Amino acid sequence: MSRFTEMVAAAAASDHGPRTRGLITGEPDAPRCRGWGQVREWALRISAALRSSREGPPVRRGDAVAVLAARPESVVPAVQAVWLAGASVTMLHQPTPRTDLGTWAEDTLRVTRMIEAGLVLLGEPFHEFAPVLAEHGIRFRDLDELSRAETGPAEEVPTGEDDLALLQLTSGSSAEPKAVRITHGNLYHNTRAITAAARLSPERDVAVSWLPLFHDMGMVGCLAVPMALGMRLVKVTPADFLARPSLWPELIGRYGGTVTAAPNFAYAITARGLERAEAGAFDLSTLRFALNGAEPVDPGTVERFLTAGAGLGLRPECVVCAFGMAEATLAVSFAPAHGGMEVDTVDSEALRSSRRAVPARPGDPGARGFALLGPPLPGMEVVVVDESGTPLPERGVGGLLIRGAAVTPGYLTVRGPLAATDGHGWLDTGDEGYLVDGQLVVCGRRKEVIVLGGRNVHPTDIERAACTVAGVRAGNAAAVRGDAGARREHFAVIVESRSAGDEAEERRLRKEVAAKVFGEVGARPSTVLVVAPGSLPKTPSGKLRRGAAAELLS
Repeated sequence: MSRFTEMVAAAAASDHGPRTRGLITGEPDAPRCRGWGQVREWALRISAALRSSREGPPVRRGDAVAVLAARPESVVPAVQAVWLAGASVTMLHQPTPRTDLGTWAEDTLRVTRMIEAGLVLLGEPFHEFAPVLAEHGIRFRDLDELSRAETGPAEEVPTGEDDLALLQLTSGSSAEPKAVRITHGNLYHNTRAITAAARLSPERDVAVSWLPLFHDMGMVGCLAVPMALGMRLVKVTPADFLARPSLWPELIGRYGGTVTAAPNFAYAITARGLERAEAGAFDLSTLRFALNGAEPVDPGTVERFLTAGAGLGLRPECVVCAFGMAEATLAVSFAPAHGGMEVDTVDSEALRSSRRAVPARPGDPGARGFALLGPPLPGMEVVVVDESGTPLPERGVGGLLIRGAAVTPGYLTVRGPLAATDGHGWLDTGDEGYLVDGQLVVCGRRKEVIVLGGRNVHPTDIERAACTVAGVRAGNAAAVRGDAGARREHFAVIVESRSAGDEAEERRLRKEVAAKVFGEVGARPSTVLVVAPGSLPKTPSGKLRRGAAAELLS
């Protein structure tokens, strides 16, 4: 067995029953807890059914199996069953309420072909997708039927460190699908590093998560890690959270949650709810590790979350700002546990013009605060380089490269396999940032930088300024650079507002957004477009797709 699957087996063997550890699903309507030993027995039976030839070709070691299901109680044993069969798991992206279902179906079919999935496991609420798969000759099996299959548990198929455990679909802005190849060795090393950095304890910690399992932070950080350690895990779906954001703090209080994670936007949503909550509505006193990652960390959002939760027992030292990516399995760096958020304040003009993070005092004109994202995790290296690949000194702003045992060996694409690292094992993250006192700061995506008069301006700076205007939906602004072939460098801003369609309000928004942006970056947008809520295109994990957003301007 691989070292990761040995961890999973050991956690199941040491299970003391559902009342102490295990998987809790079904909240808020019908909660149910299964010990990790029970989950493993269930998974072994499903694995035996997958390896049976009664329902078509059996799943064999090295096969790729896709999963399209939302309910954690079905997904979790299915994922473990696929690993027990020696195959890899691909969690297929799921549509959001504003997704075009026709486009989603086409993309899903492309992905299954790209990874050469021998089987798709279907569960609620995606049974209606079965005829589409059948029409295109793609095998599928019903997870509910597999769970009821009358078969005894089978032995685990031995796997090696280089065998694939996950084919993690990326959530970038490209319309062309790509899957990150994550080996059992990658998963083991990142699990160990996360455990050490977060000081996780299966006896003490309780994880609470609503994150999607088709995203690396949900799949690895909030499923694989708790499963491998045998932690208690309370798992609901993104739809549960979005329908009622208060469910998240409610579950933390109900189960004494100590560990959780989410992107920045979720903390912004939750902060608004906590501000309206009555005294004693939630108990957040047990929370010791609240990770903020997967998208740029806004210090203002974190401060608002902490202020709103202060009267509910929330401690400021619980916030952990982090940097990660699917290509690193999940985690690259964590801020020190129990240290709270630290902010590095720099001169924004020096950052843009001289590519140096020059310290400034908070409140100074042009001061810009970045959250410190911590040192690299154990086994991970980070270097900042200039355009020629030469390493930069501390506070020099450049491209971020990573290297380590958790870094992927490569991608699967529609054109075939693609290497991810250079000859020395370094992976270009596509981000730019700097190092200070050994900690990482990420400034933004390199390909999205807007060049104005020789200065590099990050879209997030523009978007943050736009979102300070009353009437602009928090976190729903996009800065898009103009055509590179145009005579003058320029950019546009697209903002979502519930006032879209109101001519007078749109005129006010355009004027105030332009003024706020000019005050932040010293340049006015060529266009400010006001659109209705839900108009800005985002990835399945909620990240803004700026390239696609530009199409709204045409």
